[in-house]
Amino acid sequence: MYNGLSNNMGNLHRLSNAVTRSISPENLTGEKGRGGMCELENGSARMAARDLGKGWKVNPYIHIAPGETFTIADIEGSGAIEHIWMTPTGKWRNTIIRFYWDDQKTPSVECPVGDFFCCGWGDFFQISTLAVCVNPGSAFNCYWTMPFRKRCRITLENRGEEDTVYYYQIDYTLTEVPEDAAYFHAQFRRVNPLPYKEAYTILDGVKGKGHYVGTYLAWGVNNNLWWGEGEIKFYMDGDGEYPTICGTGTEDYFCGSYDFEDPYEHKSYVDFTTPYGGFYQVRRDELYKCQKRFGMYRFHIADPIRFETDLRVTIQALGWREGGRYLPLQDDIASVAFWYQTIPAASFPVLGDRDYLEVI
Repeated sequence: MYNGLSNNMGNLHRLSNAVTRSISPENLTGEKGRGGMCELENGSARMAARDLGKGWKVNPYIHIAPGETFTIADIEGSGAIEHIWMTPTGKWRNTIIRFYWDDQKTPSVECPVGDFFCCGWGDFFQISTLAVCVNPGSAFNCYWTMPFRKRCRITLENRGEEDTVYYYQIDYTLTEVPEDAAYFHAQFRRVNPLPYKEAYTILDGVKGKGHYVGTYLAWGVNNNLWWGEGEIKFYMDGDGEYPTICGTGTEDYFCGSYDFEDPYEHKSYVDFTTPYGGFYQVRRDELYKCQKRFGMYRFHIADPIRFETDLRVTIQALGWREGGRYLPLQDDIASVAFWYQTIPAASFPVLGDRDYLEVI
């Protein structure tokens, strides 16, 4: 029986008993018939709505105070998140988004909000993918399907020194969840600088059955010349020193080739954003912004990487040195790994403090 969880074009004509709900500051619980009911005196936009009153865009956004964690969704029952839209203020690395499934004590998603939406450098870059879209002026959209069986809780933590403002909309369905549906996970990591001759770890310590569905990298280069010779490696299901899946180069894994360069003039990078892969956050030199910084994503939507018991993912950072030899790089690399698995999952590494995460 079709339960309404699959949202591809091929199922849009099929009816189901799924119930559609949506949470926003104008309906904090997503309850039926409870949207736009905030009293004027309690609204975040009460001054703008003072001539119109209740029901006229009285509470479209929230304030999160420094040090505060705000619960933006707390949903009971079974169903799935289908779309999240939000637009933030402040530095995007200073707000941490977390997802908790079925009353788990530790989060299955823990990321700075910008990195979760593939914008790790704190600047707007437009991208269009099947899983994440970032649109003008700073509109974050996520389309990962995220099932839950008992409860879904989503929080935002403000680590900054000033209030932050969030408009947001969380669209979800309440329905039966198939027995074989796994839980969505996303984990952030950052190393600056990468120790000499060490591979960068994108993900480690995963225990359970699931499939890996995406990688985002925010890569800051600390040297000249090409920086992306390194191979990505997937160690799964008991692999030891050598992985089952080994790539051929950084740009190759992210669905490009030959340094992401202009194939005619050979003088510049060519950025691109496609449904499954992209190279798009290309920082070019300007006053007070002298470091080369790049953003890349690869979504395994058509080719998920399945594992039975465990998973570890690494990528090498390699450039070139004299004599046509590889140069192990010591770059600033941050990542988000996206995957589905059974729960309970292993606890994540402790997320670094604000200074550790800061984009400088």
